[in-house]
Amino acid sequence: MTVKLIRWEQALRDDLIKICNSVDRSYLSDRMPYPYTDADADWWLSMVSEHDGRDGLFRAIEADGVIAGSISLEQKDDVWCRDADIGYMLLTEFWSKGIATEAVRLICEEGFEKLDIARITGTVYLANTASQHVLVKNGFVREGLMRDAAFRNGKMHDVLIYGLTKKR
Repeated sequence: MTVKLIRWEQALRDDLIKICNSVDRSYLSDRMPYPYTDADADWWLSMVSEHDGRDGLFRAIEADGVIAGSISLEQKDDVWCRDADIGYMLLTEFWSKGIATEAVRLICEEGFEKLDIARITGTVYLANTASQHVLVKNGFVREGLMRDAAFRNGKMHDVLIYGLTKKR
């Protein structure tokens, strides 16, 4: 399977809306609206055009010519300005095919090349073992466990912290 990362742009708006309304939301943050509307897509694509390449990377994940998900790096600020958070989501029909693993590899490589960062941080729900495996396969190291760190669907969840540092 061929995996490529493509810049999110207006031409992919319908794909963005489809993904955001269809993806399994079990382990996502609540900051992504549901249902995901045309207005949500317009706002997000505008934000992406302003920040992409400056303090973040925002990419569609393409698998064998089909938009299968989304992945991003968002650079932090203040004393954490050399760190970026990674986030990704993949439609369920594309799970367990190595697509997320390859997408993470590609965006980390691009992020270290194009952004002024020294590390990438991934935070993962303790129950999300698949995402933990994706990060570990890409060289991320488990750095800690935050107990009761996320409130989602009416209950508290433990969250793991993973880190990947730039090769010197």
